[in-house]
Amino acid sequence: MDDYIKEVANELDLKSNFLEDIGNGIFLSKKEIEILNKYNIDYKNKNSLKSILLEIEDILNEEELEDLDLISESIAERVYYNDTNK
Repeated sequence: MDDYIKEVANELDLKSNFLEDIGNGIFLSKKEIEILNKYNIDYKNKNSLKSILLEIEDILNEEELEDLDLISESIAERVYYNDTNK
């Protein structure tokens, strides 16, 4: 059992989910960056997560893309929590 746990732990790519500062106060995970690049979304020239989210929503209005939809939800959740007064 211990070997199985070690094997599963080694297969997990936790680093792809860590948020990185890409500038302008925007934090994205490597996985999000990978998917944004896949759909040619220029996140480097955006000034907020909201502007990235708007571009994602424009694309999702045209077609269903499961991977883009998943990161849209993730980014939307961060926008909500960042903008909510605590």
